[in-house]
Amino acid sequence: MQRAKITIIGAGNVGATCAHWAAAKELGDIVLVDIVDGLPQGKGLDLHEAGPIEGFDVRIVGTTEYDATADSDLVIITSGVPRKPGMSRDQLLETNVKIVADVTAKAVARSPQAILIVVSNPLDAMVYTAHAVSGFPTQRVVGQAGVLDTARYRTFIADEIGCSVQDVHAMLLGGHGDDMVPLPRYTTVAGIPVTQLLPPGKLDEIVTRTRNGGAEIVNLLKTGSAYYAPAAATIAMAESILRDKRRVLPCAAYCDKEYDVGGYFVGVPCILGRNGVEKVLEVELDAREREAFAASVAHVKELCKAAKKFLPR
Repeated sequence: MQRAKITIIGAGNVGATCAHWAAAKELGDIVLVDIVDGLPQGKGLDLHEAGPIEGFDVRIVGTTEYDATADSDLVIITSGVPRKPGMSRDQLLETNVKIVADVTAKAVARSPQAILIVVSNPLDAMVYTAHAVSGFPTQRVVGQAGVLDTARYRTFIADEIGCSVQDVHAMLLGGHGDDMVPLPRYTTVAGIPVTQLLPPGKLDEIVTRTRNGGAEIVNLLKTGSAYYAPAAATIAMAESILRDKRRVLPCAAYCDKEYDVGGYFVGVPCILGRNGVEKVLEVELDAREREAFAASVAHVKELCKAAKKFLPR
C-alpha cells in the first residue's frame, strides 16, 4: 500500500512539531517546506534520523522548492508571522493574507487533489484566503482552531476536577481564541455534565482562561507563541482525514445554511474523513448561545471582508 504524502509549509516551531507528531504516528511521508534555506533541510534530516530510534518508517525531506511537494494528499499551512506580546490576531492580517495566498497557490498548483489544513493566524481569515486562492471545493479546505481551544478547555477542567483529561469531552463553536463560544451544556466528564461538577463561577473562569490561552503562552514565552498543542491538534485532524477515522472534531469548516452562517468558514463540530469535511453537525443552541455565536460569526465576516482587500487580483 502506497504511503500518504504530507506537505507541511513552514518549518518553524508549529510546522516542525507537526512533522514530529505526524512521523511518530507514521501518517505518511513528509515534505517540510520553508523559504529559509537550510532550515527545512536541517530539521527534516534531523527528524528523519530519529526514525531508527523511535521506529517510524517514513521518509522526511526538507526543501525550499515546491516541486518536491507534488501529488501530496494533505497540505498543512503553518506559514506566517507569529504573534508577539501585545499583538492581536487581527493585526497579523495583511502580512499573513499575502503569505498564505502565495504558499497556497504554489502548493495547489502541484497537488490539485490535496486537502488543505490551515493553521496560520488569524485563523478564520486564513482559511478564507486559502479557499479563495485554491478554488478547491469547500470540503477540502479546513482550519485548525477548535481542536486546540477544546484541548485547553479540557485541560483546565481536568485540572480543576482532578480527573484524567481523557474523560473530559467538550465542544466549542465560533471563531478562534477571543471569539470562541464554549458550550458548557455539551461538556461532560465521563458522561456527567460538567455543570454538575463545577460551579458556574469556576466554569466562567475556565472559559476566560481558555479564550486567552494563546495570549497566556505568548506572554510567558515573550519571544514566540504556542506550538506543541497547536501542532498536536493539527495532526489529530490529519490522522482522522488520512486514516478515514471520521472523528467528530471542532474545526473551521464552511457553513452556508448550517447555523445560518451564510457562506463562511467558522468553528463547528464536523466529521473528518478521507474527503475532508464529510459533514457539519448542527446542535441545538439556546438563546444565549445563539447570541454569542452570532457575534462570533459577525467578527469572522469582518475579518474576511478585511482579508479580501489583500488577496491577489
